[in-house]
Amino acid sequence: LTSLVATLALIVAGLGVFWRGEGQPFEFHTLRGETVIIQGHGLYYYETVSVAAQAIAQDVVTLLVGIPLLVAAMILFRKGSLRGKLLLAGTLAYFLYTYASFSFGAAYNVVFLAYVALFTLSLFAFILALMTMDIPTLPEHFSPRLPRRAIAVFLFVVGGFLLFAWLGRIGPALLANRPPYGLESYTTLIIQVLDLGLIVPSAFLSGTLLWKQRPWGYLLVSIVLVKGFTLTLAVSAMAVNMTLAGVQVNIGEMIMFPLLTLIGIGMTVTLLRNVSEPAGAPA
Repeated sequence: LTSLVATLALIVAGLGVFWRGEGQPFEFHTLRGETVIIQGHGLYYYETVSVAAQAIAQDVVTLLVGIPLLVAAMILFRKGSLRGKLLLAGTLAYFLYTYASFSFGAAYNVVFLAYVALFTLSLFAFILALMTMDIPTLPEHFSPRLPRRAIAVFLFVVGGFLLFAWLGRIGPALLANRPPYGLESYTTLIIQVLDLGLIVPSAFLSGTLLWKQRPWGYLLVSIVLVKGFTLTLAVSAMAVNMTLAGVQVNIGEMIMFPLLTLIGIGMTVTLLRNVSEPAGAPA
C-alpha cells in the first residue's frame, strides 16, 4: 500500500506542480455575493488563485519531502526498525491528511479518483502500520533522557496556536454574520475542520499521554510530531507561494509556521535519536 501511495502521489503532485495548461485568471461571484479570482489554468483551473497557490505549494512539499520521507521510512520498516515504524506511521498521517483535504475540498478535476485512491490507501496503510506496533512495550524502547515534558509542552503550544489561529478567524466572522477569511468560492472550511477536529485534539492528547509516560503517548507523539512538522512546512511553503501570486498573507502566520517547523524537526530528530532498536534491527 505504501508503494502505491508513493507512486500515485508522485504522479498527482507532479501534475499539480508542472501542468500549467492554457488560460487566464477570471472573476467569479460566489454564492455569498463576494468576488474572487479563479486560477483559470492547469490542474487547479477551478480553484481560486489563493487556493491554487496553496495546493501547488503542498504538492512541492509532497514531492521534495513527503515522498522521500515515505520511501526512507518504508525501507527502515522492512528492516524491522522501530524508528522506521514510527516514521512510517507519521508520514502516512501526512498523506492521509493531505489527500483527505484534497478529496473533500479541492474543486473537481481530472485526478479526483486519484485523490480518493490516495485517501483510502493512506488510511488503510496507516491503520496497518499501527497494527505492527507492540504498544505496551513501547516505553521500554525510549531512553530516560528523552525530554518528554519539553516535547509535550511544544505539542501544547502547537495545538493552542492552531486553535486560536482558526477560532480567531472564524469567531469574528460568525459574530458579524459574514463569510470568514479563506472561504472564498467554497462552501465550508475543510482545513479548519481537519485541524480543529483532529490535529488540535491529537496534539493535546499525545502531549498529555507522553507527560504521564503512557504507552500510547509515545506512539501518538511520534505520529503528531512527524505530521506536525510536515504540516507547518507545507503551510510555510503556502505562505511563500501565495505571496509570489500576489495574495495577502498574515505576517504573524508567516513567522510562526516556519518557526514551528524548525522546532518540530528538532523535536522529531530528538525523539528518534532516543529510540533503542529491538534486537536484530538496524541501529
